[in-house]
Amino acid sequence: MSLAVRACLTRDHFTLDVDMDLPLDGVTSLFGRSGCGKTTLLRIIAGLERVRGARVRFGDRLWQEGRHFVPLHHRRIGLVFQEHSLLPHLSVRDNLLYGYKRTPKSQRRLHLPEVADMLGIPELLERPIDRLSGGQRQRVSLGRALLTSPQLLLLDEPLSALDAQTKREIMPFLSRLAKEAGVPIVMVTHAPDEVERLADRVVFMHEGRIERSETLREALGRADSPLFADEGPASVLEGALGPMADEGLRPFGTNGTRLWVACPDDRPSGGTGRLRILARDVSLALDDPQRISIQNHLRVTIERIDPLRDHRSLVASRTADGQLLLAEITTRAAAQLNLAPGQPVYALIKSVALMG
Repeated sequence: MSLAVRACLTRDHFTLDVDMDLPLDGVTSLFGRSGCGKTTLLRIIAGLERVRGARVRFGDRLWQEGRHFVPLHHRRIGLVFQEHSLLPHLSVRDNLLYGYKRTPKSQRRLHLPEVADMLGIPELLERPIDRLSGGQRQRVSLGRALLTSPQLLLLDEPLSALDAQTKREIMPFLSRLAKEAGVPIVMVTHAPDEVERLADRVVFMHEGRIERSETLREALGRADSPLFADEGPASVLEGALGPMADEGLRPFGTNGTRLWVACPDDRPSGGTGRLRILARDVSLALDDPQRISIQNHLRVTIERIDPLRDHRSLVASRTADGQLLLAEITTRAAAQLNLAPGQPVYALIKSVALMG
């Protein structure tokens, strides 16, 4: 199944001109700076923006072409925006069931108990909306959208209105939603960490046009990725989180790529999660140093070396299970170690961030 959109819209000296065909599985992120047209494209997909001459197709269903136009309420789309749109006079339970009750029984695939558990809100069901925190309200908004059993979920910067602490609290629930809901998601964001944590595919947008569409692994595999503009190059490793060991650390990944991470004991073991590792937090050694405080040492094989700015190099290597790990080192260090593609080295990882 795929989502195909072709549209051209000019308004107030801004032109959106897109022609894309996206596979619909997992999470697709529309990524770009503010004002590049991400939200307008999302509104066209939803049917909130009716553009003359546009063509929108979802799987084998034509949503828009010529005079044919399927309105939003017939597209079976779940929408979640920056600011929640909950009904203040209803409880959490009644807000969640608002769309559920209006969904034909034959189309109901998701139900209140499983969605409440997925989003961690069973204890909130009887609360009034005005007694919820910002993160709780956004979780309820996600739950209400899911309980309409949509065939597509559209998220328009769902975290941008939240403070940093609340954002950290809700990210794990978004991650669970992406894995467990079984609904394809298109998410608008301009935050690289949100893309790296949640996305399977990235659509890069700039000044109303799509510059590139690629998988997250492809996006992280090139030195000029727009995802690196703020904090520099980063890697995302996938693996399973193990039970608590000594000194409050937990194992992550397989034997060949095992890392030790700090993580609360109440986080369940098993399942697949992601680690974000900044390239500047990775050093390289020809031998495995034993008398050193850095705990995470991985044996990797260099794949390529790309030049960066300020006399620095980006060394791309592969772990034992084939995942990409980036290290940012000085060009002088690369020359002194005589690094080259195909060479086995040890990656010393100073800091990791468990993303979900």
